[in-house]
Amino acid sequence: MSHISLAELGARLRTPAYVFDSSRFAERAAAVRDAFGPKTGICFSIKANPFLLCCLPDAFDKIEVCSPGELTICEKTGADMSSVIFSGVNKTFKDVERAMDDGVGVFTAESWLHVQLINESALKRDLCVPVLVRLTAGSQFGMDEADVLDLIARRDEYKGIRIVGLHFFSGTQKRKPALIEKELDHVMAFVERVASEYQFRLERLEYGTGLAVDYFDANANSLEMARLEAVSAKIREVAEKIELTVEMGRFFAAPCGHYFTRVMDVKTNQGVNYAIVDGGLNQLKYDGQIQGMQIPQIVHLKATEDTSDALPWTLCGSLCTTADVLARNVPFSNLQIGDLLVFERTGAYSVMEGMAVFLSREMPEIHLLSEEKGLMLLRGMIDTDQFNTPMA
Repeated sequence: MSHISLAELGARLRTPAYVFDSSRFAERAAAVRDAFGPKTGICFSIKANPFLLCCLPDAFDKIEVCSPGELTICEKTGADMSSVIFSGVNKTFKDVERAMDDGVGVFTAESWLHVQLINESALKRDLCVPVLVRLTAGSQFGMDEADVLDLIARRDEYKGIRIVGLHFFSGTQKRKPALIEKELDHVMAFVERVASEYQFRLERLEYGTGLAVDYFDANANSLEMARLEAVSAKIREVAEKIELTVEMGRFFAAPCGHYFTRVMDVKTNQGVNYAIVDGGLNQLKYDGQIQGMQIPQIVHLKATEDTSDALPWTLCGSLCTTADVLARNVPFSNLQIGDLLVFERTGAYSVMEGMAVFLSREMPEIHLLSEEKGLMLLRGMIDTDQFNTPMA
């Protein structure tokens, strides 16, 4: 952590709890900015961790918002709406109107319906708004190339929108730089085709690299920085040809998170050592972790020093399902009831992807740690029985 030890933090927290370090978040954003150069804009996709919106560093140019709930978070935190890219597959007329009244910077269109909704809403307000058309990568997201070309050919029919560019994102956790380079070559070939065949210049490209995060490797930061450096030349090359914004969430946020959970019970069943902790899969999720078969980076905080030999432990949460396994065969010395375990690199998605209300367990506290203000509570613990209170 920045300037407070994990042990000091653990003594101040009610578990389970997340702590997000704003300094680490800013450091990662600065590293991406340096790697991709001054001509490349960078965008934080807040679905990775909307709690970080309150400490967004200056390195970011844009914010990607994909739902009405995320738009509400932007409104409540006072985000610069002109920097918002309003994306997402399920846009309603109400959503589009609200975003337009908020003054978002640009809309993405994932379908013909989106084109119609954005156009109608803009005409209703006597506006012409910028739109990025999402080009599909072969999934439910975006529009087929033929449809994008048809839209460009018919663009004069839609007086309320101005097609300014493309949005392209195929998926996350890409470990091979060659895949990213191939995607960018494909998109830029499409841009050139539009210019050649339709005499229309696509000015902007919002591209999600999907750069991988190494959750289960002790050398994670070095691996990730090497991956960043490997794609930087291609990113800079494309930024010379088009106004490029690189959109990422996981890569920016993952290193800044710590999840604190307390050992509530210990036992040995049929030769296997089990520790029951107060937060499980309903609150903690690592990408790629299947039935706890991979071991994340975990710090064991205990009241007294212990030099006994380490034993393998299986860490389980508090849910009534055998699937609630956080990790298997993790070596700990003298793991005891009351000890704290800190799961590292939990700054992206983990807090948002868990089965939050399964078994009606409480939802964890959320804290932000900053050099200037120290530890700040962003959200207190929420008891899920609050969701089941009958209305008067």
